[in-house]
Amino acid sequence: MSRLLVRNAAQVVGVCDNAELYLNKEPTLNITVIPQGSVVIGRIAIYRDGLIEAVGPTEIIQSRYHGVTFDQEIDASGMCVLPGLVDAHTHPVWAGDRVHEFAMKLAGASYMEIHNAGGGIHFTVEHTRKASEEELFVSLRQRLLAMLRAGTTLVECKSGYGLNLETETKMLRVIERARRELSITISSTYCGAHSVPRGKTVGETVNDILRVQLPKLKEMMANGEFHVDNIDVFCERGVFDLDSTRAILQAGKEMNLQMNFHGDELHPMHAAELGAELGALAISHLEEVSDAGIAAMATAKSAAVLLPSTAYILRLKTPRAREMLEAGVIVALGSDFNPNAYCFSMPMVMHMACVNMRMTLAESLAAATINAAYSLGMSQSHGSLEVGKQGDLLIINASRWEHLIYQFGGHQELIKYVITKGKIVYERESCPGK
Repeated sequence: MSRLLVRNAAQVVGVCDNAELYLNKEPTLNITVIPQGSVVIGRIAIYRDGLIEAVGPTEIIQSRYHGVTFDQEIDASGMCVLPGLVDAHTHPVWAGDRVHEFAMKLAGASYMEIHNAGGGIHFTVEHTRKASEEELFVSLRQRLLAMLRAGTTLVECKSGYGLNLETETKMLRVIERARRELSITISSTYCGAHSVPRGKTVGETVNDILRVQLPKLKEMMANGEFHVDNIDVFCERGVFDLDSTRAILQAGKEMNLQMNFHGDELHPMHAAELGAELGALAISHLEEVSDAGIAAMATAKSAAVLLPSTAYILRLKTPRAREMLEAGVIVALGSDFNPNAYCFSMPMVMHMACVNMRMTLAESLAAATINAAYSLGMSQSHGSLEVGKQGDLLIINASRWEHLIYQFGGHQELIKYVITKGKIVYERESCPGK
């Protein structure tokens, strides 16, 4: 057995300390903070992932492990230790950027105006279909490593820029390769219902997904070509209505895929109510969610994955985070990284959540850790620093954890170490001359 000791931290932020699967106790949501704490992570041969063995005050950890030799030690004096961040919603596999559309948005064009003019998702689909699997992997690798350096250790990754069987499965193979080769943990999502392909009707598209794509995915998963965790649908006016969304989600549920979909983003579709009825694990966006939708999600324990950077970039209505929290909804955060809303920094997303959505610092941290992990069905193993959980953590060069959110755009300077499965995967070097 090999062990990593992180000792003498000014604060160890566990987030949870009682095996909670989520935190939603507004307005008194509390996160666990241990002053002068230490963390021990064990790695057993090559057969097991690094798991957290002990978390607690430094003097207790030192007493417990007196005489033990550690393979690696980090002196975190004056620094803070936090769980690795969880990005609950991304679209990171694509070719062909859409920087030209940013100017169109600034000039006042709406998302659907760009979409209907042949831009948006269709533009990216055209380029992604042409790209080779290797080209897609190289760009995905670069993006995921950037997320890792910004503190994300668990990320949800969607397909959805193929809209046909060949390209969707190509994207899922690329995601699977990243899962196997990179240090970041991935939750894979099939998002074949991201848009209606050019030249097809909604009915034809739904039929293709139900009769062709999903059966083939089931076969490929059984053959071990890739593993898919979630199914997603873009439930939106002019895209997939409630009946189409219901049919696709139910088909995915029958394949044991977790329902985790886009809803109530541009128009009030009552997607939240549908998701709650179906038992969806998570619903994303929700800028146009209804009061009834909020109440239904709270009852069903369907997580609300809010995307403040997207609302900011697309000039959408700000999601109603405060009302959701007050109603008892489990609120999670995601970057929505995609060619239309290019942001991979969860610290910046957390900052926007506090400023624009009026979340507290503690609520934002919980939303980017334990609650985001819950939205992916992984909060039993990720999202907090507790014994038995995966050893994913950040060490920041500040004496208070709040600096990770407070220092807007400063994560490059602030994050000293990123550790996944008990292994240091990123260490920020000191500036030359220091």
